[in-house]
Amino acid sequence: MRHFLLSLATALLLALPGLAEAQGTAAEILNENRALVEKPTRAKIGPVIDALAASGDPVAATVLAAWAEKGLGLRKADGVFFLIEASGHQWILRDLTGADAGTAPKSDMVELRPNAGVRGLIATALVQFTLSDPDPETRAEALTSIARDPEESHLAPLRVAIPGETDPVLKAQKERLERLLTLRFDPDSAARVAAIEGFGADLGLDLRGALNPLLATSRVAFAGEPSEGANLARDLVPGEDLTEVEAHDLLVAAGMAPARLTVEEARAALVANIVDGAVGGVPVAELGTQDARDRAYTALEAAGTVPPAATDSEVAAAIAAHRFAEVYAEPDPAVTTAARAALDAITIKVGAMQTADLALDAISLASIYFLAAIGLAITFGVMRVINMAHGEFIMMGAYTGYVVQLFITNYTLSIILALPLAFAVTFAAGVAMERLVIRHLYKRPLETLLATFGISIALQQIAKNIFGTQARPLTAPAWLDGALTFNDVVSISYIRIAIFVLALVFLLFFLWLMKKTRLGLEVRAVTQNPSMAASMGINPDRINMLTFGLGSGIAGIAGVAIGLFAKVTSELGSDYIVQSFMTVVVGGVGNIWGTLAGAALIGVLQKGIEWLNPSNTLAAQTYMILFIILFIQFRPRGIIALKGRAAGD
Repeated sequence: MRHFLLSLATALLLALPGLAEAQGTAAEILNENRALVEKPTRAKIGPVIDALAASGDPVAATVLAAWAEKGLGLRKADGVFFLIEASGHQWILRDLTGADAGTAPKSDMVELRPNAGVRGLIATALVQFTLSDPDPETRAEALTSIARDPEESHLAPLRVAIPGETDPVLKAQKERLERLLTLRFDPDSAARVAAIEGFGADLGLDLRGALNPLLATSRVAFAGEPSEGANLARDLVPGEDLTEVEAHDLLVAAGMAPARLTVEEARAALVANIVDGAVGGVPVAELGTQDARDRAYTALEAAGTVPPAATDSEVAAAIAAHRFAEVYAEPDPAVTTAARAALDAITIKVGAMQTADLALDAISLASIYFLAAIGLAITFGVMRVINMAHGEFIMMGAYTGYVVQLFITNYTLSIILALPLAFAVTFAAGVAMERLVIRHLYKRPLETLLATFGISIALQQIAKNIFGTQARPLTAPAWLDGALTFNDVVSISYIRIAIFVLALVFLLFFLWLMKKTRLGLEVRAVTQNPSMAASMGINPDRINMLTFGLGSGIAGIAGVAIGLFAKVTSELGSDYIVQSFMTVVVGGVGNIWGTLAGAALIGVLQKGIEWLNPSNTLAAQTYMILFIILFIQFRPRGIIALKGRAAGD
C-alpha cells in the first residue's frame, strides 16, 4: 500500500508544473511545525495538514502519502525530514522530491507514526490530489470512492477539483456529487436548498438515498411547547397516531413520567407494607378496589417507602398533560421542506416510470406469447386441430439452436443460421406428424387431443434421452447483452427487444402470406369453406399439410428466440403451451389480429397480477386462468370473432 501511494504521489509530482519555484514550500511548512509533526494530535495538526494541501507544492502529495504510511522520518542530528524505507537495521533515505539521499542507522532517525485520527485527516487532504490526478481512471475511482462513503470533509476538495476538470463526463459526475454532498453537509441552508432544487427531474437512486435521511423522524414528547430548534414534522394524537403504551413509553424514556406500576409489583409492595392492618393509611379490608389500592400505593410513594411508579390514572393524566410529535433529525425547516417537495415530485415521477416499466414488461411478455402462439393460431385456427405437442416444437427449435452453437462458436452467426434451420426441422416434423397421425383424426377432437398429448410426452422423453435432463445453454450474441436503460426505473433487456422485433416481423410476414400469396388465398378459402374450396380445385388435404408444417416451423423459430433467455430443457415447451392456447382462444380462433390482441391481454393481465402479488407467481397464473374462464363466458368467440361461414363451425 505504501509503495502504491508513493508511486501515486510521484506521478503527481512529475505531472504538475512549477516545481522549481515551489520546492521549498512543503519543507518550510514541516520545519516551521516540526514539534507538531513529530508528536501530532488530531486537535492541533489539522492546520498543518491543510497548509500542506493548499501550498500548491507538488511535493506535498508525496509528503502526505508517506506520512500516512509511516514513511516519513526526521533526522535527529539536524531536524531534516526524509522519505524513509526500512532495510535491515538501517533506513534508505530519499529527500522530499524523491531523490536518493543515502542511508542512515535506525537510531539516527525518528520514524513519524501518526495515529488513526491524524491519518484520517491526511487521507482527506489527499482526496484533492486524487481528484486532480492526470489519469482519468484515478479521478473516476476517487469519485466512486467518495460516492460510496461520502463525508463532510470531501466537499471542499471536490469543489476545488471541478473547475480544472477537462473530461466532460467526469466533470458532470463531479458536479452531481458536489450537489449531493452540498445538500447533506453544507452549513449554508440556502446552498442546501439550491442543491436540492438543482436536481430538477432527476430520479437517481443516489439522490433519493441522500434525501431520505433528511426526512428521517423520531417520536418525542414535550411538557409544553417544543424546544427551540426542534423541526416538527407533525403532531401525534395518542389513541390515533400512537397507542397509550407507546405514548407513556416516550414519557418514561424522556424522564417525564415514572414507569407503569404492574399488578404484581403493586401487590408485592402492598403486602410488604401492611402495618397495623393498613397500608399507607388505607385499611386492608378496603383494598378490594383498584382505586383503594392506587391510593395506598400513592401514600407509600409520598412516604418514600416504595419507588415512584405510575398507576393507570396517573398514566392517563401524564399523557393528557404532554404533547407528542414526530421531529425531523434535520433541524433546518427550509431543508426538510425542500427535501419533502423533491421526494414528493420524485414519487409521482417514479410511479409514472414504474407504470411505464410495467407496460414494457407486459409488451415484452405479450411478444413472447404471440411468438409462441402464432404457429398454434395457424393450426388451431385453420385446421381446428388441438395440437398438445405444439410446445414440443418450441422445444425442438431451442435444441436446434443449441446444436448449431456446438459447431459454430460465433454466436451472431449461429443464431442467424439457427433460425431458418429450426424452421426447417420443425416444419419437417410438423409435416410428418400431420401425414402420419393428424390427417386420420380430422373432426375427432378428443382423439386428436389424446394423440398429440401422447406425442408430446414421447418427444419430451426423446429429448431427455438425447440431451439429458440438465438445462443446455443457448447463448445470445454479445450485442444482445445488457438492457436499454432509460433511467433508474425503466429498462428492458435487448433480448426482449429482439423478440418484440421478431414477433413484429412474423406478424408482417403472416399478413403478407395470407393477403398477397396464392397459398394464403387457398388457406383462407379452406378456412372459410373446405367443401367449396375443393370444388374450386384447391386440395384441402395439401393445404392442411402445409398449414400444419408452417405453424410448426414458426414454433421452432419461437423456440430459438425463447431459448435465448429461458432454460433449454425438455420441458421448455410445456411452460408455454397453456399460455399459447389461452392466447389463441381469448383472441379469437383463426384470426391473427385476435391472436395479437389475446397475447396483449394475457401479457398485461399477468404482469398486472404479478405486480399486485409479486411474491407468488403461481397465484398470478391461477388468477389469470380464472379471469380468462370468466372472460370466455361473456365472449366465447374471443376478442375478435371469426366472420363468415366458418364462424359457425
